Amino acid sequence: MATPHISAEAGDFAPAVLMPGDPLRAKRIAEQIMPDARLVNEVRGMLAYTGTVNGKPLSVMGSGMGQPSASIYVTELFKFYGVERVIRVGTTGGISRDVSVGDVIVAMGAHTDSNMNQQRIPGVNFSAVASFNLARAAVDAAEGADNVHVGTIISRDHFYLAIEGQIQKLADYGVLGVDMEAAAMYGIAAEFGREALTVLTVSDHLLDGSKDMSAEERESNFGTALKLAIAAAHS
Repeated sequence: MATPHISAEAGDFAPAVLMPGDPLRAKRIAEQIMPDARLVNEVRGMLAYTGTVNGKPLSVMGSGMGQPSASIYVTELFKFYGVERVIRVGTTGGISRDVSVGDVIVAMGAHTDSNMNQQRIPGVNFSAVASFNLARAAVDAAEGADNVHVGTIISRDHFYLAIEGQIQKLADYGVLGVDMEAAAMYGIAAEFGREALTVLTVSDHLLDGSKDMSAEERESNFGTALKLAIAAAHS
């Protein structure tokens, strides 16, 4: 049962899918946590794997960068493959001064400058929120760690475009960090009556001048976020 973007057959995906942006990161995660991982998709290089973790089925798949790309894959996973929950595992630029490089953010809600969710319900500003059950499982798995934060992020359409004063204003309103996918993923989960969560590692900070993680550190320093995401997936 192939879709235009996924070549997997029915039953190839587990009920829960971890979703980093980078398909090569999906490959590394699968190799790290699932000794029995098997490749179930490689269309357009968007790698997906299914296996087991502690005896429970789990899949990992890349989403690509940005809300349009993530929306395609999340929609097809929910609509055609019976996936019940998607947990984004990625990196974020810190905004709040309460977070530091290396910290983890569990995103309960995602503001956005995108129009994708505005089109969902005419005349309504849609609230893009995570599944409470998944978020609770992730926070419980943190076991009171002082570098795990729960709150809102912003999902932006632009990576490089900077609007004067916007980041500081977001910080004033308690926004923890910025990504490019979560808001749309939360909207799609609501559309299909499924669950979604975003767990992010702070790789750089937009206000405090902290040293950014290197490309190598971005690939290796996500152990805590991955642990929380697995806990949510299997909750």
